[in-house]
Amino acid sequence: MRILSVNVGRSVDAGWAGKQGRTAIDKRAVEHRIEVRPNGLAGDERADTANHGSPDHAVYSYAREDYDWWERELGRELRAGRFGENLTTSGVDVNGALVGERWRVGSTLLEVTGPRTPCVVFRNWMNESGWLKRFTAAARPGAYLKVVELGALGAGDEVEVVARPETGVSVADWFRARHGDEAALRRILAVPGHDPKWDEMAERTLG
Repeated sequence: MRILSVNVGRSVDAGWAGKQGRTAIDKRAVEHRIEVRPNGLAGDERADTANHGSPDHAVYSYAREDYDWWERELGRELRAGRFGENLTTSGVDVNGALVGERWRVGSTLLEVTGPRTPCVVFRNWMNESGWLKRFTAAARPGAYLKVVELGALGAGDEVEVVARPETGVSVADWFRARHGDEAALRRILAVPGHDPKWDEMAERTLG
């Protein structure tokens, strides 16, 4: 399990980027090692800090294996960073990771906090018909991570899972449940100590 690519982006003006009119979704691979700060990677910017600026969204990871799946679905090449991720992984079950799982990458420690939620900027950036529905149906969202220990990382670094809850909520189940999947929601409800917000959702969804 390793980091295939480390990607950062600058905030730029874009008429298609919703109310903000700016976006930093276009992440590009860097060859050098990157310092990891409390709010993310050095040199990586966010335009929509209201939705993407929290410590729980410091770093976004996406699996090369999921890109390969999407390439077959879309019939087009997808480079690392195309989905706006900071870390493109290889051999890591990103969507099967449990919330609270911790990864040692380089000299930094990262913790999985949840899935990516697709937005209008992502839809417009991809320019694919029905993209939000297709992305949601595929349930391959990738994972957000927060920074637990500062350090540095780079392409080629190993991803070591150093802690994993005995029972927990997977990134994929979180994503599915948030989009109305009753089976995923029931799996979450069966996890001891789950967040009460899931009970509230169950009342609305399951009755």
